[in-house]
Amino acid sequence: FSTSTYCKMWADAQRDLDILLQKERKEFLRPETNLGKVSKMLATSYIQYMEIFRNLAAAYDHLVYQQKRAAIRPVLDSVMGRILEIKKEMVKLDNSECQYLDDILVELNRPLEDIEIPIPKYFIEENLEVLQQREKTLDEILLNAGLQEQKPVEAMTLPEAIKLIQVAERARQGRSRAVFMRRIYLEEKRTTKQEEQTGRSPDDAATCIQKVWRGYIQRKKTEKMREEEMIFLGITLPPQLEATSSFRKRAGTVKALQVDVQEGQDNISFKDKLRETEGAHIKETLQDQISQCFTECRHITGRFPDYPPEKAGGSKAIFSEKTPEQVAEELAAKQEAEKTDQKGENEKEQKEKSIEKKPQKAGKKEEDEGWKMGPSNFLSILEEGSSQFKVFWQNRDNELDFLQDHDPELIKEGKREEVEEEIRVQVAELMEEKLRNLKLHVDGEKVGTHKKGGKAEKVRAAMISLAHRTIDSLYQELAEEGLLIKAQAVNLSDYIGNYDCLRSSLREMGAQPLPSAPDVRQLVALYGVLPLGSQMVHENAPLVKSMLLAGPAGVGKKMLVHAICTETGANLFNLTPSNIAGKYSGKEGLLMMLHMVLKVGKELQPSVVWIGDTEKMFSKAAPKGEEEMNAKRLGKMLPQFLKALKAKDRVLLVGTTARPFEANIGPFCKVYQKIILIPRPDYTSRFGKYFKSSWWLLLYSLWKHFILQNSGAFSSLENLSCLAQVSDGFTQGHILDVVQTVLSELRLLQMPRKPLRTVEFATSLARHIPVYKEEQETFEVTF
Repeated sequence: FSTSTYCKMWADAQRDLDILLQKERKEFLRPETNLGKVSKMLATSYIQYMEIFRNLAAAYDHLVYQQKRAAIRPVLDSVMGRILEIKKEMVKLDNSECQYLDDILVELNRPLEDIEIPIPKYFIEENLEVLQQREKTLDEILLNAGLQEQKPVEAMTLPEAIKLIQVAERARQGRSRAVFMRRIYLEEKRTTKQEEQTGRSPDDAATCIQKVWRGYIQRKKTEKMREEEMIFLGITLPPQLEATSSFRKRAGTVKALQVDVQEGQDNISFKDKLRETEGAHIKETLQDQISQCFTECRHITGRFPDYPPEKAGGSKAIFSEKTPEQVAEELAAKQEAEKTDQKGENEKEQKEKSIEKKPQKAGKKEEDEGWKMGPSNFLSILEEGSSQFKVFWQNRDNELDFLQDHDPELIKEGKREEVEEEIRVQVAELMEEKLRNLKLHVDGEKVGTHKKGGKAEKVRAAMISLAHRTIDSLYQELAEEGLLIKAQAVNLSDYIGNYDCLRSSLREMGAQPLPSAPDVRQLVALYGVLPLGSQMVHENAPLVKSMLLAGPAGVGKKMLVHAICTETGANLFNLTPSNIAGKYSGKEGLLMMLHMVLKVGKELQPSVVWIGDTEKMFSKAAPKGEEEMNAKRLGKMLPQFLKALKAKDRVLLVGTTARPFEANIGPFCKVYQKIILIPRPDYTSRFGKYFKSSWWLLLYSLWKHFILQNSGAFSSLENLSCLAQVSDGFTQGHILDVVQTVLSELRLLQMPRKPLRTVEFATSLARHIPVYKEEQETFEVTF
């Protein structure tokens, strides 16, 4: 695709967004008593926003014009946030995390795959260097601590060994041939000189020309024979495949160049020019403003004021055009507001929980008053981005902008703010020192530290010691203790599964069908990946601090946790009860551990705190040993841990459980805001799904995927269907274990003369215990 294609994609997305915003102004801002109509409006907007999201993400990823990317980015983040807001309304309206949009998709003439959540690539690409360095540091720590073995040198395969020997042998023959040909050349040269001295006849000249021509023809034939020999031995590819391979290499080269151009334009800065031309004036203006404020305050109050701390805005409070009294009042108000913030958040959480506990009453109230869309934090940003697009980019001629370079006038204002902020920090240090000297020499005061209140004096000694430690030391300690682990490289798309074809009919009958694998992928992406990947989305979208993945053993709960970390580049903290056993024992030890995790997780965000077998922390039975006692203590500390997380902290608590019915459901559900039930794979996921194009193509089959992943070949669709039927009730983990057991190294060597049979997998499958219907129903009853 060319640049013009992605510019058109961006323009089309902005046009669709304008239409959608106009539609929302008409439909969402007026009360509606028909909840069925409301549900349809929300579902339609959700699908349309998803299409806009997909197009904006593609345009942002491929465009190299940095200012265009800067214009797309806030709109892209706001579209993600708006999707989360609409999802919250849909969940509140249906009282269910899963919405079935089949009818709306049919009406809009779109496939089911259109509601899959795309993961923007910038989550990883923009922080790639930091993530790579962090991964390297973690590997070194784990290797030195003996928690990770050094990767062994991979054994060379037989074809690679043959190729290496052939290359070495041909090189040896080539060197010997070169020495031999050099001797012949020197001999012929000596003979030629002797003939030139004696003279040459026309016949000799003709013979010499014939030699040259025949030698040329023979060399061409030899090159062709050598090329055919290399293709026959499998060392080089045929010309057709070489062309395909060259296209792939070319595509990779173009992508690398694109990234280089994007990064190069990131480094282009107009700050230096602004510093040279306006830096001195800005610095002088700021110093005059602060000095004037000091003088006015002393004239009114009789003493110089205290310098505003950074928490209260620092010198920004002085730069505002306000009187000294207003500045002092504002600082006092901010300090009081900070004290009441925590209280307000607690009251808000209690109100939300009370609303969730009484869905029927809330529903009746909405029916009486009529449904109305709640306020949005993203609509104003979307409207501003739309207006900027119309002013700056809609009528811009992209053909004349071949180099995709910066427009200085568009970027100048934004860079001026950055320059002012940098100079403000420098001026703040100078003026704070100046204020200290003025107080000492004019008022005779000694500026000392403020007296700490009683609460600060009661801070535990362990917390005080942690406050003075560096993030690197805490990071190393957590890694050495096995609490900070390395996430496995798996993507969310690796969670294989298809939509259940029977869910619509089950819902029409009044039953609530279980989530399918695509539903699980969507919920994990919405509540886990998107907020952790974008700071703007996390701060403004409906805040989800904790999430629970519940399901039988082997359905992929742990894989989804690792997928969240892979897609966002998040740190992974493992606080599973079995993993923290014997570490940081006692109440104070657990408190210190949580404080360390919280401090490192916030500083190196995004971070995921994973608690496996989390039901043990809320067990109904009394604790028997120290390990269970610590688990229960940690469970009681989790609410305080979640309260310490603010909207700016991209830290997510993820719990996994295979036996939630053993926990005290009350406190268990209070800790986890979102509960995602993961069922066994259905028949369509085990067997696959057909798509018809020029041929029948089988996709999304667990059996097919795992067999091919382990170097097997199993092409008989009838046998695959039989396996899908036999494996009813078995999880993804069971199927993977069966495939790995059957496809041993010896069996793979026998496969060319002994094809795979269904009975081999069925025999191995019989050794596993399936998840029975009664156990699956227990999960449904629990939640």
